[in-house]
Parts: sequence; C-alpha cells; structure tokens
Amino acid sequence: MPKFAANLSMMFTELDFLDRFAAAAEAGFKAVEYLFPYEWPAEQLRARLDEHGLTQALFNVYAGDWDAGERGLAALPGRDDEFRASITQALEYAEALDCPKLHLMSGRGVDVNDSDIRAHYVENVRWAAEQAAAAGRLLVLEPLNAYDNPGYYVPSVARAVELIDEIDRDNVRLQFDFYHAQLTDGDITNLLARVADRIGHVQLASVPARNEPDRGELCYPFVLEALDRTGYDGWVGCEYRPAAGTTEGLGWLDAYENWQGER
Repeated sequence: MPKFAANLSMMFTELDFLDRFAAAAEAGFKAVEYLFPYEWPAEQLRARLDEHGLTQALFNVYAGDWDAGERGLAALPGRDDEFRASITQALEYAEALDCPKLHLMSGRGVDVNDSDIRAHYVENVRWAAEQAAAAGRLLVLEPLNAYDNPGYYVPSVARAVELIDEIDRDNVRLQFDFYHAQLTDGDITNLLARVADRIGHVQLASVPARNEPDRGELCYPFVLEALDRTGYDGWVGCEYRPAAGTTEGLGWLDAYENWQGER
C-alpha cells in the first residue's frame, strides 16, 4: 500500500506555511513535501519536522523567478553560475532536513529540438548528479504538461525517460506525477509498467481539475494498485488543490485505507 505525503504548497493553504506541518500530522500524514524551502531557515523547518514526527520526502531545487514564470535553470543558456549555486543550496537544505530526494526543474522557453541546448542540459544534470551522489541524494526529473506549463523543456514522460537514459547516472530518476502523465502520455497503467525501473518519486491528483484523486478521469484505487505492482515503496506526494478545504476533502484517503483493509 502506498505511503502518502502531504504537499504543503497545495494542501492546508488556509494556514500559514509553518503551521501546515502540524495540520498535516494531525490529519495523519507521516511525511511532507513542498515546492521550495528557501524562504525559511533550514533549522526552523527541521524543528517543525521533529516536533510533529514528520519525514521530509521531497522539495525542489531553486527554479528561478517563479512569479515571473520561470520553471528551472538546468536547460537555460547563460545561467550556469546560478544553476550551480542552486544545487549547492539545495544540498545544504537536504542535509539539514534529512531529505533523500530533490526535484530538479529544467526550465522553459528554449528550443526542445536544439542539439546544443540538449547537450547543455545533459551536462548540467550530470554535474548536479555528481554533487548529489557525493551527498547521498537522489535527483528526480518531472515532466510538466504543456497545458499548465507551455514551453517546458521536459514535456512528457517519454521525453524524460529518453533524457534520463542519456544522462546515465544512477541517482537521476523519474518523478512520475499521475496528473501530468495522464495529460501528456496517457495509457497510465501500461505507462507505469514501462517506466517502473526509472521511477524515483510519485505524485497524485485528479485529472483534469487537479483536485482530490477521488474524482475525474483516473480511478485512483486502480492506478495505485498498478503502482504497487511495480514494487515502488516510496512516498506518494498528494500534490493536489483541495476542492473545498484540505481536511474536508480527505475522505478519499479514509475510503482508500478502508478499501485496502477489506481486500
């Protein structure tokens, strides 16, 4: 049965960020993830994790000016110094938070067919992977769908797998987000089986609204059972926007746990 981590960038947003740790623990979560920790001192976040008995499952490497639409630096020419500094920063936070995985975003607005851009991206990820390996960390690359993130350099699971194979580093894996994967590649259960050996982290939301997983196009017990068959034993991040309050929408989790117990 999957282990679920609350995504504090999307869940419990009715509370201040630092108060979301307590809310997640009270709701029964044992782990959390979120986009970026860098607004807060690592020691302050570590204290929240310890206070509430939570594991830090994942966070993102700094991805540029988020509010201006930037979504990563790895593929962007002329940003190498900033990119390398972001890796150093992320690894320092990962050490303090005992976080095993970092999501490395590629960037947007560059030509996906440009061979020089591709070579630059691969070189950057390989360099980051070497730094992460020395620190005992895993890097994950997540495809982002073109509806929400037009121009993103890694727009599909198929392309992510192709790049991961070219990067060829043991600690560079696929971040499989059911929401993005359904919008980009589809054929979810067969897709899971094909890429199972490359998956490093998983996230879950409904499609197409990105709300709780008990609605929309995907039958979440069915796809989670397919995930179980792959042997994945890591955290599943609940990266969804609650439709009407986080706690009010957690009935899907209780129903899933009950369904598991009745099988």
